[in-house]
Amino acid sequence: MRVLGFMTGTSLDACDMAVLETDGETISAFGPAGERKLSEPLRELLLAATQAALAWPRGAPEPEIFAEAAAAVAQEHFEAAEGFLAEHGLAWSEIDLVGMHGQTVLHERPQAGRLGRTVQLGDAQQLADAAGVPVAFDFRTADVAAGGEGAPLAPIYHLARAKASGLSPPLAVLNLGGVANVTFWSEDGEIAAFDTGPANGMIDLLVQARGAGRYDAGGRYASVGQVDEAVLKVLLSHPYFQAPAPKSLDRYDFSLEPLEKLELEDAAATLVAFTAEAVAAGFSLMGARPTEVVVCGGGRHNPQIMKALAERLPAPVRTAEDHGWRGDSIEAEAFAYLAARCARGLPISFPKTTGAPAPMTGGRIVRPRTRTGD
Repeated sequence: MRVLGFMTGTSLDACDMAVLETDGETISAFGPAGERKLSEPLRELLLAATQAALAWPRGAPEPEIFAEAAAAVAQEHFEAAEGFLAEHGLAWSEIDLVGMHGQTVLHERPQAGRLGRTVQLGDAQQLADAAGVPVAFDFRTADVAAGGEGAPLAPIYHLARAKASGLSPPLAVLNLGGVANVTFWSEDGEIAAFDTGPANGMIDLLVQARGAGRYDAGGRYASVGQVDEAVLKVLLSHPYFQAPAPKSLDRYDFSLEPLEKLELEDAAATLVAFTAEAVAAGFSLMGARPTEVVVCGGGRHNPQIMKALAERLPAPVRTAEDHGWRGDSIEAEAFAYLAARCARGLPISFPKTTGAPAPMTGGRIVRPRTRTGD
């Protein structure tokens, strides 16, 4: 199948797009990839939906803003893809399937016998109708309903991508998005994965809260700051780090409060150290020593994070591009791949990646509705 995958991360930066030719097991070709920056009005709407989600009591009716935001996300995806496909000489009729992750506005991990909650907004039917192509979506809720974490979901794609590059285990793939997650591919062919801690998310929130921009471009603030070891120790005392894997996070699970007394530069440097220490703790938790760590996601553009990882991890740290991967498009590629697996009824999550009780299929597919007069 030729599948178009979409991903919009919690950084609210862009709509990422990538085309794969795949049967959901192997990858026969990598089509074009690209992005379109989110508009400021959509970003503000999604921030408002996120705040509503964070204040949403269990059992209460869904916040009204969800429907508005879901429709806006679908429209954004359609418009982004229209330009993207035209740029690369493709038509919707040449796309067999779309994989839409949607915009995460809430992610709560299961705790003490209580199921988790996860919400990704995006009106899949609206997108299918506009594009005239079936859309796979809602990839996380089946896993969560079965008692899994619902995240991370990219590990099975990390494995396929590594195999397509001729890489061999033991290997780790580290994604630095709003949250950091790592996939371990062991010598016995098994994969295990979990969220290690914050990545870009807390740094973005810090910079935004201080009125210093949307993110720390190039690690500019962190590069001239000093790590506050006492604050770092407080951050690392969070109970999440004592929890066994697999486990997952929301970008809002950690508070900026311990950093309030620090200057922006020192706070940014401390959060860089926090990200790297949390990843290193994840490697210790797994007891895994891969031959290398392949880093993808926006965080690899921050040289301070990459430097901190290289200093702390037990294996050489490489960027996705070192192996010819498209580091900004891995998650869009992943949801193209997961869409194909959804269509074929193949599992997308596993006991060692989300804590699901068994390998789980996931996602639903909606088809374009026939228009009146067709």
